[in-house]
Amino acid sequence: MTDRRYLIVNADDFGQSPGVNRGVIEAHEHGIVTSTSLMVRGRAAGEAAAYARGRRNLSIGLHFELAEWAYRDGGWVCLYEVVPPGDPAAVATEAKRQIAAFRELVGRDPTHLDSHQHVHRDEPAYGVLAALARELGVPLRHFGRVRYCGDFYGQTAKGEPYPEGITANALVRVIAGLDAGVTELCCHPGYADDLDSMYRPERAAEVAALCDPRVRAAIAAAGVKLISFADLYGA
Repeated sequence: MTDRRYLIVNADDFGQSPGVNRGVIEAHEHGIVTSTSLMVRGRAAGEAAAYARGRRNLSIGLHFELAEWAYRDGGWVCLYEVVPPGDPAAVATEAKRQIAAFRELVGRDPTHLDSHQHVHRDEPAYGVLAALARELGVPLRHFGRVRYCGDFYGQTAKGEPYPEGITANALVRVIAGLDAGVTELCCHPGYADDLDSMYRPERAAEVAALCDPRVRAAIAAAGVKLISFADLYGA
């Protein structure tokens, strides 16, 4: 396995809104998305879970949600908190609540774990989700043998538009540069007219790029194997 290149294309924010769901589903059915991460608190989580329940070829993980930040007036500001991100007991309780909600919605355990705006890279969320990943026997984004790639993104670190980052050509370049082993390519497809988020128009552009036939052709030409998180241990 070490000499071959494997690619998991994971769509974040499934369930956040009906428009996001439409984009994720399109990018799975007509594009290269193989996995997705469910926001169980999202207003369209039930719709997303119903879709995923009937499609075992779409891996579905938990997109753990603690808060959301936006870059405004020269700095990052918190738009909302589910629980205080720095409170270990509150974070642990919320993680248990969200995994229970996931199981109720989807009818099975998640195939992988990650978090909204990568909050689990820091404590206490890291310790909580790392323990949960060990308990479930599933990968935790950024940690373990699956290499994370966030290069396919349409904004800078300050939230400024970066449209050249989410074109079909950008995806082809990412594919050409993949290292041996397993890489997770993160994406955020959607139709976001119904979404209050700093990342809105970029989502439709992502759908178009992920569904562009040139991208699948580049994957085949490069000898890269598309897999999902559910395929991971058989890859």
